[in-house]
Formats: sequence, structure tokens, C-alpha cells
Amino acid sequence: MDYEKLMEKAIEISKNAYVPYSKFPVGACVLSENDKIYTGCNFENSSFGLTICAERNAIGTMIADGERKIKAIAIYSPNMDNCTPCGACRQVIHDFQTQSGTDVITKIGSELKIYKLNELLPEGFVL
Repeated sequence: MDYEKLMEKAIEISKNAYVPYSKFPVGACVLSENDKIYTGCNFENSSFGLTICAERNAIGTMIADGERKIKAIAIYSPNMDNCTPCGACRQVIHDFQTQSGTDVITKIGSELKIYKLNELLPEGFVL
């Protein structure tokens, strides 16, 4: 899968974010181990702790479809270059990464930046 296409889908879904409090929309696009694509955007709640990040929204949809492994995830916010996952999302991605790891794709200007998840979360929690 072309990572540019994953980013395009993350950009498009970010437009659906529900962010009346932070005004910080985020879109995410997951590529599963079986090359299926899942998108999600963040949505906020007046009880702030109930807010859901775009990454976990997309991963939840992936799980509901029966997939369990993430090859890559593209993350985008129009408010920030190089929008990487928060700590909670990094751990969730970690739990579903493939054996060879997961690529995390962000955008800086017009260029893609690709991290391995282990760069962003070097000592992820495991049972």
C-alpha cells in the first residue's frame, strides 16, 4: 500500500472530527496485516476523559472487523506538522503491531515522515 494514499485518507477523515473544545481535529488511517484499511477521527465529550483519539477509533473499527495486526498507521492534524500519537495510543498500537513492527506515518509540510513504533515507544508494556 502506498503510504501517500493512507495519508490522504487520514487527511480526509480528519474533516469529520468532532472537536468543539480543543479545536484540534485528527484523522487516522490504519493498514491491517491483511491490507484492509480502517479510518477514524477524534471526537470529544464534555466529560473530557471520555474523548476518543482518532487512532483508537480506527483501531477499534479494525478490531470490530476481526483484524488484529497493524502494518501501518497514518496520522494527520491540520493544526500541526508531525502529529504523532499520544502515549495512550502508542501503547494501543503496540498491542496490535505486527511481528516486524508497525510504521507510523506523519506529515511535515508536503513530506511524509515514517517512524517505526518502537522509535516512539521503545519500552512498550507487555504482559
